[in-house]
Amino acid sequence: MANNNPERFNLFDFSKANIRTLHLGWLAFFVSFMVWFVHAPLMPFIRESLQLTDIQVKTLLTLNVALTIPARIVVGMLVDRYGPRIMYTAILIIGGLITLAFALAQDYQQLALTRFLAGFVGAGFVVGIRLIAEWFPARQTGIAQGIYGGWGNFGSAGAAFLLPSIAVLIGGEYGWRYAVALVGLISIAYGLFYYWRVRNTPKGSTYFKPKKTGALEVSNGFDLVLYIIMNIPMYAALALVVHSLSPAKMKMLSETTTVILYAVLLATYLFQVWKIWQLNKHVLKEQVPELQRYSFTQVAILDLAYMVTFGTELAVVSMLALFYVDNFGLDKVTAGMLAGSYAFINLVARPAGGFISDRFGRKMTLIVVFIGIAASFLFLGQVDSSWTVLMVIIAATLGGIFSKAGSGAVYAMVPLIQRRLTGQIAGMVGAYGNVGGVVFLTVLATFNTPIFFMTIGGMALIVLLFIMLFLKEPQGAIAEVLPDGTVQMIEVK
Repeated sequence: MANNNPERFNLFDFSKANIRTLHLGWLAFFVSFMVWFVHAPLMPFIRESLQLTDIQVKTLLTLNVALTIPARIVVGMLVDRYGPRIMYTAILIIGGLITLAFALAQDYQQLALTRFLAGFVGAGFVVGIRLIAEWFPARQTGIAQGIYGGWGNFGSAGAAFLLPSIAVLIGGEYGWRYAVALVGLISIAYGLFYYWRVRNTPKGSTYFKPKKTGALEVSNGFDLVLYIIMNIPMYAALALVVHSLSPAKMKMLSETTTVILYAVLLATYLFQVWKIWQLNKHVLKEQVPELQRYSFTQVAILDLAYMVTFGTELAVVSMLALFYVDNFGLDKVTAGMLAGSYAFINLVARPAGGFISDRFGRKMTLIVVFIGIAASFLFLGQVDSSWTVLMVIIAATLGGIFSKAGSGAVYAMVPLIQRRLTGQIAGMVGAYGNVGGVVFLTVLATFNTPIFFMTIGGMALIVLLFIMLFLKEPQGAIAEVLPDGTVQMIEVK
């Protein structure tokens, strides 16, 4: 593992290869996040241009995060196998092409299809987690992962501040289309640049790969059962998306197609269970070597934690601009910029969550931030017509600080569970973030804004309980087997 000046973290020392890689990594995530959320600040323009209904708009928001659930699982496996360099390049170029297609959409069906496909770009986050884990030692992983995630997540704020102004400047029917197309071209160009400048590991380092692919390796029978159970919410979230498009809701799918999609989801889940069983059934008969064991319970808790932290961000960023327009009568540009200020918090809060986790412990940091998330959103759940826009901004900002710091704290711990499985673990945890986004946005579409905020606060309380009872502070070291058969110990504290 890289150990470039481990005693001192200097973010602007570009003479260090790991610092240069960190900046190239978060910029890749920044661009991918602009692609993923290019629609959010432009939704008032798109709604007016194509005469969309409120239900259609809310469905687009849900579709945008749906594909990211399976994509993060698949990309997690692929990045462990093929490395971050080629995976991020492919995601950025394909994402750019999808964005250009979105800019050319002429009706709601085309908008829906391209937004659904754009969810694939959200899997780019997982790639960077493995990249940063390769380039930074354990004592710096929290701050490095926090900067990667926090500064990269700022891509949604960059889109919110830049794109509405471009749309207004160009004006007319094509204003929002040119703004979207610009993001697509930037994504393609940066994908090529990333491939040219980034390497998977420091010179001389080994890129550890999982022994088998197709499912996550576990260490015992209990973890095997828990792993199978923890796959259910991901498929249930996708079933929610299908339901939102069914004859009972949007009527975009026929009854026959809806049933077929439900059957496909069930069959895919059963196939996944079979793969999990085939890869891990040996743990019921023989013990995994002690140095290679890890507790899947820790992964499960981080799954749930990220479901709340990042799921909250996905949902709030998606709805905030329209919320300000519809409830406070703000103009579209101002609403987009205010919504972007929510994502702006990522610049500081997510790195701070990682930094605090490095200094004061993984578990304690998560306990504190989840108390803050629960309190903030339960308070926001009291919003009514008597609230001023300033009150909502302040309350949303507090909720954003805690949720984004929580995301930083979660991913400060992810790379410390099992090195060679970092991509897959990061993929599953990241997918749960999208599960949270789908669930919370479904609550918003079904009920109202106060219930939406209250649901987030209530889920935070439940996860807080799990963290307090079952999460363990990482200790000791991870054992990895080198290609020549020797064992390398990698410290986790």
